[in-house]
Amino acid sequence: MADGHAVPVADAAFLGVTRSLSGRAWRERAADAAVVRDLSRQYALSEPLARALVARGVDQSSARDYLQPTLKALFPDPSSFTDMDRAAEILIDALVQGRPTMVFADYDVDGATSAAQLVRWFRHMGVELPIYIPDRLKEGYGPSPAAFKTIRDSGAELVVTLDCGAAAYDAIASAATIGLEVVVIDHHLMREDPPAAAAVVNPNRPGCQSGQGVLAAAGVTFILLVALNREARKRGLFGEGRLEPDLRQWLDLTALGEVCDVTQLVGFNRALTATGLKVMSKWANPGLKALLEVAKGQGAASVFHAGFILGPRINAGGRIGRSDLGARLLSTDDPLEAQALAEELDELNTERKAVEAAVVEEAAAILERGSNFDPEAPVIVVAGEDWHPGVVGIVASRLRERYRKPTIVIGIDRAAGIAKGSGRSQPGVNLGRAVQAAFEAGILMAGGGHAMAAGLTVRPDSIPELRAFLEEALAGEMAEIGPEAVEIDALVQPRAANRALWTEFQQMAPFGPGNVEPLFALTGVRPERVMALRGGHVRVDLVGPSGDRLKAMSWRSAETDLGRRLLAGGGALHVVGRLKPDDYMGREGVQLEIEDAADPRMWTE
Repeated sequence: MADGHAVPVADAAFLGVTRSLSGRAWRERAADAAVVRDLSRQYALSEPLARALVARGVDQSSARDYLQPTLKALFPDPSSFTDMDRAAEILIDALVQGRPTMVFADYDVDGATSAAQLVRWFRHMGVELPIYIPDRLKEGYGPSPAAFKTIRDSGAELVVTLDCGAAAYDAIASAATIGLEVVVIDHHLMREDPPAAAAVVNPNRPGCQSGQGVLAAAGVTFILLVALNREARKRGLFGEGRLEPDLRQWLDLTALGEVCDVTQLVGFNRALTATGLKVMSKWANPGLKALLEVAKGQGAASVFHAGFILGPRINAGGRIGRSDLGARLLSTDDPLEAQALAEELDELNTERKAVEAAVVEEAAAILERGSNFDPEAPVIVVAGEDWHPGVVGIVASRLRERYRKPTIVIGIDRAAGIAKGSGRSQPGVNLGRAVQAAFEAGILMAGGGHAMAAGLTVRPDSIPELRAFLEEALAGEMAEIGPEAVEIDALVQPRAANRALWTEFQQMAPFGPGNVEPLFALTGVRPERVMALRGGHVRVDLVGPSGDRLKAMSWRSAETDLGRRLLAGGGALHVVGRLKPDDYMGREGVQLEIEDAADPRMWTE
């Protein structure tokens, strides 16, 4: 310690911890000392902050754009996206000609935010676009021939698919036979040959030169709006009667989609999200404002607001309620309608939590029963009868956190003879690619996704074959990344883990994949005033050797070795966690969100 500030971690096995209470080794983040010194001097940064930046790949050439991310500096040319100009031309043609057009979007947050952006742009231009969101249970993911026929029968001549469509070969082929033109806006992994749509815009389309493959559909849709403005401007559609829309007003929707789809917050995507959160903080969107109020949230918007307050409630409609609720909430300008929709989504989210908890418990029981769980397997595939398909994704996320490997959770519907699953992956392991390969190998009825998440439909009797296929497909990637370790940014004492330290490191926000939140370590702290809370959380005070006290919270840990050790109290621990603001009753303090702990008396081998 020096002057009460954080000091860099030096040992590769930090504090000698090779196996923590979560079974992980601790290590420092690697950073070139010379680059750290130069960055610290040039930008007047503390050594710990400069070190954390360098450890994330920031150097003198990229530091300015990282510390002050702006859309102006990082915005890509829309024309660099394959088919983007063509998509804009088709949509402006439809606008000018009055062609009936419909939006078809996925039922999650990314789909809802993408739909709301496009609807709001066309509304500004005097056209109200209807939205079609498939029912998760009855229709499944993405376009289908039946859905496109319904859309065509309604009178639509053009449909824009958002956050889906890149793998809808059969549906798009069927659309051509019924006179329905299709424009695809997507970001999911796709094959070399695109479906036969009028335009397929996808930064993950083979051959796309945009370099923006980390974007969610919400980000791709925002770039589409820029292309639409440009095309409309070229055709003289803006003037005294209708001003060009300021697209920045809708960046709150873009940021929400990017955060909730767990995208890599790097480069342009980081600037897009950072700017969007500032726009969101005005709470000008009636739907977001109403949702914040029913959730009893407050303050300036952050990744936490997007990912943990707003996102789960919007998703609840698609998971266990009506699939169109989220898109309707985000696209309405009527405060009364927004209030009613927000209240309905909040109630559905409460119901979703109960369903999710039951499936998590049952899935964990299956895995921990006898020989069902292979600790050496590179992936977990767990299936159960009648698990609600709307919660299997979030259950997969919970189990991935617990077992620290890619996880797929599958709900089996025996009556229908199908099983639907969803998966979540570890950083460095491309689960979507493996699932797509399983589909191409004929094991799955449907499947795809992106690196960190995937969805699939499979016949129940093919689940063992799927498990074996994925274990072989992912073994190499899991071996390459090695055992998961806790990577620590700095060592602090409780008295130095304060608001000033948190504020200093907020220069790194927004946090997410590709720009992970810094982890601080405390050594030799005693757990006191320990309390088990509803939901399996553990609240504790961490008391340092000099008596300084830091409030801390360990989420969903009561049934883990970490939670049990905290609840037992007793001797001192080494603890790693993230600093979070604690503004209750205006105190402007901090608390530690515990990631891991190690007992000095037990972890040596």
